[in-house]
Amino acid sequence: MADEVKSKTPLSAGEKKLVDRPFRVKLRGSVLALVRLPNRRSVRAAFHQLSTSGGVVHLEKPLDEKLEVELIFHICETTIRGKAQMLFPMWATQGWMQPFRFVDLNDANREILETNLRSFVGVAANKTSAGA
Repeated sequence: MADEVKSKTPLSAGEKKLVDRPFRVKLRGSVLALVRLPNRRSVRAAFHQLSTSGGVVHLEKPLDEKLEVELIFHICETTIRGKAQMLFPMWATQGWMQPFRFVDLNDANREILETNLRSFVGVAANKTSAGA
């Protein structure tokens, strides 16, 4: 269900040194979210991928690039609320995949999110090893 994606990002085109990014978990729609728009309307979404810095949501219709929204979602037994900026959407076979980055996720929520994402990865690893 959840796969950990490890990645390193170069500092710049000319530098060889790599920097650790927050790890990402592929949720493949298993965690739903409510996207609260600036006009106070809400849109349903499902997380395709999530990290403490942002992720990718699956939407029926894309949102404007650079639009600031509030994301509200439950992960494990915790409700997380954070402001996010939507990035350029991509067409998928059944709707749109739209990346986002968190622009205002307080430290307490960031820590809770990281802990819960790590537990998601642990649960997925245990299911995989039990089925082997």
